[in-house]
Amino acid sequence: MALPERNQPENFEPASVWFGDRFGVSLPRGLREQAAATSWEGFVAAYGRNAGPLRLGHWECTDEDRAATRLGLQARDFRAVIAVGDCISTATAAAGGPIAALTAMLHERGITVEIVEFHQMRSATGIATFVRGGDGARAEWAMGWSDDPTQSALRAVIACANRLFA
Repeated sequence: MALPERNQPENFEPASVWFGDRFGVSLPRGLREQAAATSWEGFVAAYGRNAGPLRLGHWECTDEDRAATRLGLQARDFRAVIAVGDCISTATAAAGGPIAALTAMLHERGITVEIVEFHQMRSATGIATFVRGGDGARAEWAMGWSDDPTQSALRAVIACANRLFA
């Protein structure tokens, strides 16, 4: 799914206004100041579509059909194709959810990302996920966008890792 874009850049509309009009809520507190000073396109370029060495290819929960055998959170098995620069490999992890699995897979590759804030919002045009992640030295905000909540969250984590990597 492509991120929505405005068609008339000459009519500046702050990203915070654009987002509020479509989602009916404000951006997370840590992003509001930056969003008020930039257009939606500029905001997406900075927080969503940032280039970096890290890319996520195929993603799947390999035991999604497994029946629950006990109450409470149960680890699931996940598999992904992850590229770091020119090195492409398949990774697996058992975790309570997709974000925990992805951060474990990244950690195995020497990329530390700890998600400290998570916000996910739905609108008629898609699902936006905002994460704030840290690597022990600094923290960065990033966003992901998709029709699917899991893909939106995974894209946000990858964008955050790339922002930390920069």
